[in-house]
Amino acid sequence: MNGNGIPRPAVVVVGASRGIGKAIAEVAARDGATVVLVARSPDALAAAAADLENTARSVFTLALDLMAEGAARRLETFLSENDLVCDVLVNSAGYGLRGGAAVMPLDEQLGIVDLNIRALTELTLRFLPGMVARGRGGVINLGSVASFTPGPFMALYYASKGFVRSFSEALHEELHRTGVTVTCVAPGPVSTEFLERSGANRAALFKVLPKLDSEYVAECAWRGFKKRRRLVIPGLSSKLAIALTALVPSAMLLPLIARLQRRSKDPCPCGSGKAYIACCAVRRRSTP
Repeated sequence: MNGNGIPRPAVVVVGASRGIGKAIAEVAARDGATVVLVARSPDALAAAAADLENTARSVFTLALDLMAEGAARRLETFLSENDLVCDVLVNSAGYGLRGGAAVMPLDEQLGIVDLNIRALTELTLRFLPGMVARGRGGVINLGSVASFTPGPFMALYYASKGFVRSFSEALHEELHRTGVTVTCVAPGPVSTEFLERSGANRAALFKVLPKLDSEYVAECAWRGFKKRRRLVIPGLSSKLAIALTALVPSAMLLPLIARLQRRSKDPCPCGSGKAYIACCAVRRRSTP
């Protein structure tokens, strides 16, 4: 504890072992914060903590599977045992899958809902009351430009990010007079392992859009949060992509997104087991 017996405020970064989460932890550390790194892999956490040793006031790590039962309570207990309180929560953990919703594994798709929506919501609602009682702090939720439109062939990922943005913006308005800030960060594609793990790097859409640097996104996120902004959209390319989705009618936009995210050799979304190029693509071309 501090000399006055009050627990130390900490920036709790969920999904901190790599990518944007790690980059935000580094920015917060340079700002003098006590940082708590939370991720599933102990080895990756140890490496991330080592990178912060020379800049952070204090660094704590907790290896935690957010989709495990009681994960949020475990984090809360960990903070209490180390005389810490969650002053700023950074929800950066999440994943996506590219492919037809009817043919991808059900459990893997439901995992997107569990991590991107349920875990983020539980952590946010668990720590917000304490922030409001103290009259300070807040939440940074990692959204995406994907939150501004439905996304055929990444349907659940786009939908989950739509939830994150809607939830975050609503909370920002609810809490704007309490001293607590909720900020949604909505970048375009970022040069992280996410693109490879999700399979998005093989889609034409993610080859066309410029890739942002995770450090740049982190700086924008932290600076925007400190300015109490509701929504942070890093990069001109992201802003242009969002403007395009607002201007183009859905009847034109959704087929375009589907075409850019679908590969001809992907399993056909009709569930035939054939490649799209040899199944529905043929029928579509032959339909008068």
